[in-house]
Amino acid sequence: MQTKGPLAGVRIVEIDAIGPVPFAAMLLADLGADVVRIVQPDASASHVVPSLYRGRRELELDFRHPASINELRDLIDRADGLIEGMPPRSIEALGIGPDACRMRNPRLVYGRASIWGQDGPMAERPGSDINVLALTGALHAIGTPDQPVVPLTLLGDHAGCGLFLALGMVSAILGAQASGEGRIVDAAACDGVGALMALTQSLAASGRWLDRREANLVDGGAPFYRTYRCADERHVAVGAIEPSAFADLCAVLGLEASKIPQFDRAGWPHMAREFARRFASRTRDEWIARFPDGAACVTPVLSLSEAARHPHALARRPLASGPAGGPTAPQFTPRAAPVGPAVVTSVGEMLGRWVD
Repeated sequence: MQTKGPLAGVRIVEIDAIGPVPFAAMLLADLGADVVRIVQPDASASHVVPSLYRGRRELELDFRHPASINELRDLIDRADGLIEGMPPRSIEALGIGPDACRMRNPRLVYGRASIWGQDGPMAERPGSDINVLALTGALHAIGTPDQPVVPLTLLGDHAGCGLFLALGMVSAILGAQASGEGRIVDAAACDGVGALMALTQSLAASGRWLDRREANLVDGGAPFYRTYRCADERHVAVGAIEPSAFADLCAVLGLEASKIPQFDRAGWPHMAREFARRFASRTRDEWIARFPDGAACVTPVLSLSEAARHPHALARRPLASGPAGGPTAPQFTPRAAPVGPAVVTSVGEMLGRWVD
């Protein structure tokens, strides 16, 4: 389906999985790669969240039948890359593990997405996004003093694994094009989240990060970098770290910034209570009107439906119509791709497209 884009001509086989695999495949397809998604009979989730499966073809193969495995091998022989997220050793049991596939296609880049990686003492343990956040310290650092808060699956599945998988695939495919030799890309969410925590861990190691929640500059500890409830029970987000922004914030709230030591942690509790009292006196939209054009780095906390239709979001990521009766889906950069998969009826159809 992709005729343009920096990855035009790159062929990817995606073995159906949940979590980071479809996200990474979506990114690769958006970049122009020709991705075919292999699904088991009656197992496709593309009708549930079509935007996540956009821009690639969908081919049904039943792995219970040797003939289907042979057909899949034919596709892999022509591919530049394969991505999968099956439990450890299960894909090897099907005869399409990385060693077997790369013996037939030495330039193949074999991408593996997992929670804990392909080796190490936890490699075969079950786990979810929240478990990765817990063991990397990320979950400990996010939330209120009383309890950690789960940041959706953004940090583990998508950023920690899916983005790193897509980056690893692109990098390894570039290398294979130059050398003719593919490689295995082991994308583990625990490794990716660990990398994303590099700044926080470095600050903690140097004594510039207190190892507790809501005690630091950008974890909700600073009164000028957190959210506040308004009179209508909606919220505003305040990111007034820069002294000039802090001065603007205080001015609109009716306070004298010159009398408030911004970075004096001892004064933060009182400052937070005063900010909260004042924000609670008006509705969210009344406050936003008092901070035109994002003055003092104050923005509304939008609902999902509001966020999808915000003017800036529409200018950058126009909404595309979903399938009949289905939801709309935001089109992401670097370029938009059709929503939902195109169904392929046979391996032969794909091989006809993948003629060298």
